[in-house]
Amino acid sequence: MWRVIIQCSAESWRDHAPEFKAIAAKYPATPLSSKKMKGDERRIMEYQLEEINDAEDLIAESMTLNGFIATFESL
Repeated sequence: MWRVIIQCSAESWRDHAPEFKAIAAKYPATPLSSKKMKGDERRIMEYQLEEINDAEDLIAESMTLNGFIATFESL
């Protein structure tokens, strides 16, 4: 299992939320958390995926959106 962690600024979320949601919907991911941070209002989203290929593809697609960064780790 893999945990994918995706972060973006409040501005990037305002500009690209529908595109990101469409990307995330394409993968068999279980949402673990979605946080809007106080102060700078950046977003941090975590997903659990079974397959490494899906995790890598979700990261790659998410990072095509301006201001989105992503990492993953083994669970």
